[in-house]
Amino acid sequence: MHQRASVSDAAQAIRTMPVRSFFKPLVLALASAGAAAQWLPARLTDPADGMFDMSDYLLEHRGVLPVPIVITEPAVGYGGGLVGVLFDQPLGDALKTSLGETGKPIPPNMTAIGGFGTENGTRGALLGHRHTWDHDRYRYLGAIGKVDARLDYYGLLGKPRAYQLDGAGLMQQFQVRLGDTDWFVGPRYAWLKVNPAFGDGWPADLDGRALPEVRIGRLSLTVAHDTRNNIFNPTSGHMVESELVAASPRLGGTTSYQQFNIRGFNWTPLGEPFILGLRGDVQTSRGDIPFFAKPFVSLRGIPAMRYQDDNAAVAEAELWWQATPRWALLGFTGAGRTWGKRTLFSQAETVSTVGGGFRYLIASKLGLHAGIDIAKGPEGRAFYIQVGSPWR
Repeated sequence: MHQRASVSDAAQAIRTMPVRSFFKPLVLALASAGAAAQWLPARLTDPADGMFDMSDYLLEHRGVLPVPIVITEPAVGYGGGLVGVLFDQPLGDALKTSLGETGKPIPPNMTAIGGFGTENGTRGALLGHRHTWDHDRYRYLGAIGKVDARLDYYGLLGKPRAYQLDGAGLMQQFQVRLGDTDWFVGPRYAWLKVNPAFGDGWPADLDGRALPEVRIGRLSLTVAHDTRNNIFNPTSGHMVESELVAASPRLGGTTSYQQFNIRGFNWTPLGEPFILGLRGDVQTSRGDIPFFAKPFVSLRGIPAMRYQDDNAAVAEAELWWQATPRWALLGFTGAGRTWGKRTLFSQAETVSTVGGGFRYLIASKLGLHAGIDIAKGPEGRAFYIQVGSPWR
């Protein structure tokens, strides 16, 4: 248990880096990790227990880090891709330098480029960069991407109708740390241009108005407070983020709407082997928000965008049992509902899920676990490859 509960300096150094999804394919080796450890190079084993461990590889790697991606999202089907990640210096060197200069771990700057595809024809590409200045007082995150997504729209009748979103977008975010606290405040701008298309005609519950091109230009103010002891797999602390959004033609779009989103996660140790995690997420909107951008229920066991409306609320709980220093078992359950245009909150259907999974500690110095979850929702089962916490 001590390996998971103690957060190494390296884990703290990259607590805010968006790199969790880059490590997803590494979980494919988990089932045979212990048995095969004796055949692995010393760099991929932990001398303390002789088990498969990628800590040194990740901390010492120089140059571009090629990382495969595994996709298991039910909404788009199985798929994969490849991301190349370039750090301006190895993670381990960045940690030593920042600790020596400020006494605080600061992540290195990072650039990533990659692409992906799934069995239903969805594909995309992304270029992103993260940068910090003045000992992590100022943070920048930016990305541009191209996507051709094949999804289902369920509408008022709850029956799937296939549609395609082909377009491109960008995101720019800048945040400032407030004093020496864990509070961050800053603006976020996002722009998206897509061409939505239904193969069998525009749905009547979308007012029968075919939209050959939709542009969204939105500006938001974000406020976040983060006391997690580990970005990958927290064992204590919380993270709360709120976002006030305004979309307008003056920001480069063709539509106007407003949103308020707030999400929070909390982790509480319940004695030596157990950790309880709680999650809440509420999204509200008003105005002329495009159907594909509306809030939806996001839970393991439910395809993304299956339940959508002007507003959405989700609650989820997860109980973690650290069976051994390397292996853990977990169970989870959640519920959510959407309301607004289609129904009132009091009349909205509540959908729920339940599931379980396992985790293996693949990078002990980072506190990074990976594994598989299996969840049952209202319409069937789904499995997910997880690296770090599934809550983002």
